[in-house]
Amino acid sequence: MELEEIMEKLDDTVNRMENEKLTLEQSYQCFSEGMKLVQEGNRAIDRVEKKIQILMEDEGEAVD
Repeated sequence: MELEEIMEKLDDTVNRMENEKLTLEQSYQCFSEGMKLVQEGNRAIDRVEKKIQILMEDEGEAVD
């Protein structure tokens, strides 16, 4: 899943939690889904950072 899609789904989940009257179980499900999306988003960001680091190293620039 692309980062943009992850962010859209996370935004939808947050909006649902803020704007709908959910049961405790539904709230837990939304929270759990949101946490999974955050983790997936972090992995997507890590992949992009690694690609950028490789590109920068290929260009001979140091990356911290």
